[in-house]
Amino acid sequence: MGNDASFTGCLLSLAMVIVTVGICTHSFKKMVVTYFVGILGISAILLPDWDFFDRDISQWTRPVTVDDVSPTDVVRRGSTRFRFYPMRTLIYGVVYSFGFYKWWNYVTH
Repeated sequence: MGNDASFTGCLLSLAMVIVTVGICTHSFKKMVVTYFVGILGISAILLPDWDFFDRDISQWTRPVTVDDVSPTDVVRRGSTRFRFYPMRTLIYGVVYSFGFYKWWNYVTH
């Protein structure tokens, strides 16, 4: 993880959500669940090796070889540009939507 500022911002946002959940529900247990769900969500976004996963989803089962790295990839290493792959976006959308739905049902009931 190269950008500590984004990690700090996510943790501060998570802290605000946890305090809000605590004030609204008066439940320490729901605050702890919110903390763990938030940490898992943040770590799933910020911690993966995006140089490995920033490929087509069909290539994820194969290791990265020297032949796979093009000169444009080497130049791009300094940037934080995120390549759009529809299947990857769909998978992340479904997983995070389901997780948010389960968390929301738990916190509101």
